[in-house]
Amino acid sequence: MDLIVNSLYSNKEVFLRELISNASDALDKLRFLSVTDSALLKDAPDLDIRIQTDKDNGIIHIIDSGIGMTRQELIDCLGTIAQSGTAKFLKALKDSKDAGADNNLIGQFGVGFYSAFLVADRVVVSTKSPRSDKQYEWEGEANASSYTIREDTDPENHIPRGTRLTLYLKRDDKGFAHPERIQKLVKNYSQFVSFPIYTWQEKGYTKEVEVDEDPAEAKKDEQDDTTEKKKKTKTVVEKYWDWELSNETQPIWLRNPKEVSTEEYNEFYKKTFNEYLEPLASSHFTTEGEVEFRSILYVPAIAATGKDDIVNPKTKNIRLYVKRVFISDDFDGELFPRYLSFVKGVVDSNDLPLNVSREILQESRIVRIMRKRLVRKAFDMILGISMSENREDYEKFWDNFGKHLKLGCIEDRENHKRIAPLLRFFSSQSEEDMISLDEYVENMKPEQKDIYFIASDSITSARNTPFLERLLEKDLEVLFLVDPIDEVAIQNLKSYKKKNFVDITKEDLDLGDKNEEKEKIMKQEFGQTCDWIKKRLGEKVASVQISNRLSSSPCVLVSGKFGWSANMERLMKSQTVGDMSSLEFMRGRRVFEINPEHEIIKNLTAACRSNQDDEDALRAVDLLYDAALVSSGYTPEDPAQLGGKIYEMMGMALSGKWSAPPEVQHPVSSRPKIPETLEAELIEPVEVDGQK
Repeated sequence: MDLIVNSLYSNKEVFLRELISNASDALDKLRFLSVTDSALLKDAPDLDIRIQTDKDNGIIHIIDSGIGMTRQELIDCLGTIAQSGTAKFLKALKDSKDAGADNNLIGQFGVGFYSAFLVADRVVVSTKSPRSDKQYEWEGEANASSYTIREDTDPENHIPRGTRLTLYLKRDDKGFAHPERIQKLVKNYSQFVSFPIYTWQEKGYTKEVEVDEDPAEAKKDEQDDTTEKKKKTKTVVEKYWDWELSNETQPIWLRNPKEVSTEEYNEFYKKTFNEYLEPLASSHFTTEGEVEFRSILYVPAIAATGKDDIVNPKTKNIRLYVKRVFISDDFDGELFPRYLSFVKGVVDSNDLPLNVSREILQESRIVRIMRKRLVRKAFDMILGISMSENREDYEKFWDNFGKHLKLGCIEDRENHKRIAPLLRFFSSQSEEDMISLDEYVENMKPEQKDIYFIASDSITSARNTPFLERLLEKDLEVLFLVDPIDEVAIQNLKSYKKKNFVDITKEDLDLGDKNEEKEKIMKQEFGQTCDWIKKRLGEKVASVQISNRLSSSPCVLVSGKFGWSANMERLMKSQTVGDMSSLEFMRGRRVFEINPEHEIIKNLTAACRSNQDDEDALRAVDLLYDAALVSSGYTPEDPAQLGGKIYEMMGMALSGKWSAPPEVQHPVSSRPKIPETLEAELIEPVEVDGQK
């Protein structure tokens, strides 16, 4: 008993779920047996469960009108731990020729009854079987090693048929005897048990009652005979106790989807998940075959705030039911991967592998199959939103849950084909509205082989980067990856519709216009310049090459093919708390590319040929590298030094540009005197009062 009470269950409030499930099984057995023996129902035709509480004394009564138990059944079922009457009943069904009957019973472990001792010191079970003329009473205490069975001869305790459990609660658990608490537990755990559950609730109604008049006012009314007397009343609330139905016997997911309206789905969503906005989409489906379950899934209108964020797989968004009894909503990725943790819904199965306490979902092949099918249905639902005529619906979805799908690109390789069509990005040809990868592929040039992208911290910096120059000239579209997770997500996708993703900031960029003859000539003409610049920059760069991606900029600094891009390096620096030692091996090689058609490069080429040791030329190379570092998205190692170089160059360029020429001073005596010439002003005559 100690083992069961203290180790099997971790949550005390499940005691009511277990006891209601047992009562439901008793009613199910009676209903099945009454098909062949209708006399079993004669004493009490109604099949229901009733729960009555005494909050002052801390007592709970749970009464069902089910099959009841004989004295021997009490000994077998309640006197022996893990001896399940339900399991015996199912075995008898299986062994009989009538095995095709409904065997959808809940309790098959034989320990559910003992959960009563989680909250009770003493439990009394009064039971009356239609197969026995006597009513028996079983009594046991939490810390006792024995129990008592006796005949119940008190007429006040007699019930027509069924079982009444009386729980005498522990001092610390008497709060469970409040009617509101009981009703809340019924609605949470046993809302959809197939029999009505009534709870004893305090109710009230309003009525008008007469009020005795004040003697002074009565005397005044007597003096005023003209006033018509009216009886004074007030409204009072009359309280009383009565049974109230606390559950719905027909859950919405068991109904035919064709018979359920959108309003009903939305209402169920709001009530179940305490939401105030209607969902963006819902999916009601039944899965049959080797695994059978029913489910309704929803996509919320907005993302949850607070702790339920993208990195928290333990959300309470999926409510798991087994045979319509609520089991749990606390999962750690068993039913949904964490990137789809925003999806809400209910799942109801008859054959899920649970442990004895029903709290833990066992890892099994059935669970893996369920997960695959739930994920597939979730993607179908999201795809439906993306294909909606109302484009704003998917824009709203993407704003709230786009990062989740990008995380899916990283974590779920199996579903890349389902995730990729749902992704949205800005591009060089669509800076206002995001486009899908399908739209990008449709807009590709006939000769274009790859999908080009650039990762940056904003659309503005992506638009103005020198890497785009030649691609824009060729009218090639480039995706702008401006979210920190974008670059990693795209690198994990690798390709889409047989088109590889290519980072335009990496070396060996192929734009499909290679001219080997021209490249050979360029290398001969500017090879010496490249070697000279490489010698000056030393280990800062791996090599200096002629660029095929520049048209207006003099140079650019590209990252190695297998190293981090400038954007990734910036992100990693911000996450490693300044520990650069772990970044060195991923930083990779940097290639300095120059534009041979730019005037600066032409001038440096001339300097290289005439005097390679010229200090001004070497300082220009250093400044050129620093400028390329910044324009390519890297962070200069010594910003102050770069600022000093820029100020120095500005001083040289602006020296004397706007200074006024000095005035020539002459002695006063030597200045020639120029006579002042005055011009006479001609005034037209004006006529005033007839006179000029």
